This record gives sequence, C-alpha cells and structure tokens, in this order.
Amino acid sequence: MQSQARTRDIKLVAIGNSKGIRIPKILLQKYNFGDSLLLKETEQGLLLMKKNDEKFSWEETYKAMAAEQEDWSDLDVALLDGLEDSNIDD
Repeated sequence: MQSQARTRDIKLVAIGNSKGIRIPKILLQKYNFGDSLLLKETEQGLLLMKKNDEKFSWEETYKAMAAEQEDWSDLDVALLDGLEDSNIDD
C-alpha cells in the first residue's frame, strides 16, 4: 500500500542573510524530526530527511568517496615521509 504524497505551500522566511522554511508541528512530530535534519539534493528537488546519527560503515564511506571522484594523489607524498621508521612512542 503506497501513500499518496501531499503538497503543502510554504513560504521562505528571512534568517539573517539566509532564508529558511517553517515546518508545521504536525509534520515534525509525524517524522520525529529533532533539532537538525539532512538536506539532500536530488534530480527531483530537495529532500529533507531525519538525521541518522549512526556512523557509516567502511564500505558505505568508500562508496561515498568513490562517488565524489576526488583526486587524493597530492597526499601520496606522505606515504614515504619516514615517519613509519621513527620511534615517536618511545
């Protein structure tokens, strides 16, 4: 059973130099939103989600990093910096 999406008209409100939205109390309670949310950009628009404070697994972290396709090659110089041979803990 799939629920039908409801559309609500909300207004942007000024918050300093930014803009924000007001989320009706009934929706805050329905989705158990706390003090912070996750905002995700999707092809369809913006998605607000409850913040999950659980840590990502290494696999999830690797997949997220791979999706970003960041270039970390400038850190390769640290591989042979000689620290592995030092006796820092002694």
